[in-house]
Amino acid sequence: MTELEMSLLDLLQEDCRLPLEKLAVMTGVSIEECAAAIERLEKDRVILRYAPTINWDKTGRERVEAMIEVRVMPQRDMGFDAVAKRVYHFPEVRSVYLMSGGYDLLVLVETKTLRELAMFVSEKLSPLEAVTGTATSFVLKRYKEDGVVFEETPSDRRLVVSP
Repeated sequence: MTELEMSLLDLLQEDCRLPLEKLAVMTGVSIEECAAAIERLEKDRVILRYAPTINWDKTGRERVEAMIEVRVMPQRDMGFDAVAKRVYHFPEVRSVYLMSGGYDLLVLVETKTLRELAMFVSEKLSPLEAVTGTATSFVLKRYKEDGVVFEETPSDRRLVVSP
């Protein structure tokens, strides 16, 4: 990975809407070099997609988010990968991570209702033959995601004047 590619990744992670011209200026290369580097990163599947961070609480859209700790019996010759693949293909699943510690997979799930989430856990996730146990925690409020603070109040930048 080149220094230019790493710089571009940092900049795009901070703001994926930066125009190519601005990225070129910020990295000190030509627009063509910048475009070619981004194209390579996309072709090599380093950059997988460009997406905003959304504060869904301000939209009125009803949704239930949960983090499910999943304990798994690894599959012979495949480890945890085969189970993770089955899990991440469910449409309710937003993310799947292999973890160290007290459980094996962390599954982030989003559904429209609590009932749909319960059905997902009881009818899709738990019945998988490799799953030995689950623990579900519901997201009540998001404070920060992907480096973005959701409810930050502007600080008073005035100087304190005392008599």
